[in-house]
Amino acid sequence: MSSESADEPGWDVSPEDEVAPVVEATGRQIRLWREAAGMRVVDFGRAIGYGEDLVRKVERGARIPRADFLDRADDVLNAEGRLRAFKEDMEKARYPKKVRELKMLEERAVELVAYCDHNIHGLLQTEDYARALFEMRQPAYSRDEVERAVLGRMARRAVFDRDPSPSLVFVQEEVTLRRPLGGRMILRLQLERLLEVGKLRNVTIQVMPTDREEHAGMQGETQVLKFEDGTAVGRSEGAFNGRPVTDPKQLRILELRHGMIRAQALSPRESSALIERVLGET
Repeated sequence: MSSESADEPGWDVSPEDEVAPVVEATGRQIRLWREAAGMRVVDFGRAIGYGEDLVRKVERGARIPRADFLDRADDVLNAEGRLRAFKEDMEKARYPKKVRELKMLEERAVELVAYCDHNIHGLLQTEDYARALFEMRQPAYSRDEVERAVLGRMARRAVFDRDPSPSLVFVQEEVTLRRPLGGRMILRLQLERLLEVGKLRNVTIQVMPTDREEHAGMQGETQVLKFEDGTAVGRSEGAFNGRPVTDPKQLRILELRHGMIRAQALSPRESSALIERVLGET
């Protein structure tokens, strides 16, 4: 029996979500193959190890089927790979809409620069650290929303495996290294992750010390992504009403700000030493 039963949380789909038509089409194909095989919903669910209620939700496009569901359905219905073919689309659909959009931008980027002041940047987070962040959100996320958000955040880490590798520059506020979000063990593992990722040739991690008397990042987080065709998109909490911008003049402002932040932060070598020291104190 699959671990996903009719009583357990899955990945529900909002009718307003842009992926809803794809999920509905997938469910429709599953239903057509089941009916062509002459199987009742209850018998089909029993054959693939899923509850009847969950199967009905999948077939009407209200639930995103997992890869295991599609594999088993393909085998039981002798679909010869036609249902398995939906796995890639369903995997993408499992991420929240904002995550899908950000992931597509990061997949295209040849350069990313970011300054973070409250927590570790999403691309650098461990799974446990990310889960702790989502669990403390207010209003509270449901268990389904937390897990879906964590799944999407972890999927974004594929940017580190790209070839050719993009240039990734992160400036972290010192407090983000010391704030034990989720507990000290989670923080320790997170700091170890920073040291590990910081060794990659295409990754630069710098730390902005708390005792700096001059700080160009006081207006909040800043991020700029540049693409191969020369275009870019950026966003800063304290500029342009926090909206994403693509206008070259506005982007220059964000790049100037981030350049000043980097100049005021510790060097990569000094930052690594500080992270190691904080790890030893945690």
